[in-house]
Amino acid sequence: MSTLSQRLATATTLAEEAGEIALRWFRAAPEVTNKAAAGLFDPVTAADHAVEEFLRTELARRFPDDRFLGEETGESGGDGPFRWVIDPIDGTRSFISGNPLWGVLVGLEEGDRAVAGVVRIPYLRETFAGQGQRAYVQLAGESQPSPRVRRTLAPARKRAEIPLRTRDTALLADAVLCSTSPEMFEGPDMDAFERLRTRCRLTRFGGDCYSYCTLAMGHVDIVAEAGLQPYDIVALAPIIRAAGGVVTTADGGLAERGGFIVAAANEALHEQTLAMLAHPS
Repeated sequence: MSTLSQRLATATTLAEEAGEIALRWFRAAPEVTNKAAAGLFDPVTAADHAVEEFLRTELARRFPDDRFLGEETGESGGDGPFRWVIDPIDGTRSFISGNPLWGVLVGLEEGDRAVAGVVRIPYLRETFAGQGQRAYVQLAGESQPSPRVRRTLAPARKRAEIPLRTRDTALLADAVLCSTSPEMFEGPDMDAFERLRTRCRLTRFGGDCYSYCTLAMGHVDIVAEAGLQPYDIVALAPIIRAAGGVVTTADGGLAERGGFIVAAANEALHEQTLAMLAHPS
């Protein structure tokens, strides 16, 4: 097994175990602490801290030379070429609101590029992963279709890897756009997002990391969000790219550093999106 494949397999197992840890607090009225100042709201819970500590400890034990960046505890680790980038609960606002569309993000960088990523959606028991040209989703073996569906479909093999592929939507006018919240955008970014939104067929808010997963699955066409940090996007970028999508900053830069992020289902749609964000006409 190659170094990257080994790391991806390990990250997948650990992300799923971490998701089970987080579920202990979900819909159990966890205590919420506000990390932000100046009247802003940036929530964190004991679940965030427990998941990050688990992932940091387990990854360091297996890969002691690797570095580590976590949302809650910052940088640590060795001096090797790989860096793990962790968001223990992407979508803490959803988490504390009882919304199931939050996830555990485990990304891996080599140099300045994301080379592998895992997203675990604990409540739905879905795991998304990507590395190189391979992107897939695993569905929980214990998740069963309804009796009506079960009569028409052969039983799914436990932990089957279902390949991911983005859509071939060619025009903004036909595109489905997603973003977690319009509150992410301010000033010129809000103006740019509104230009994009009015050109797309449909806009849906909410979703956090799951919006990027649905893009990789071929259900939506564009995800645009501002104010992201590296730990918000590093795990997602390899999945999107391996599924056929494109993800950069709004000015075409490297997505791994965060900022105003644009993910699109294909190159043509990505070019149109960036052009619309940059120019009113």
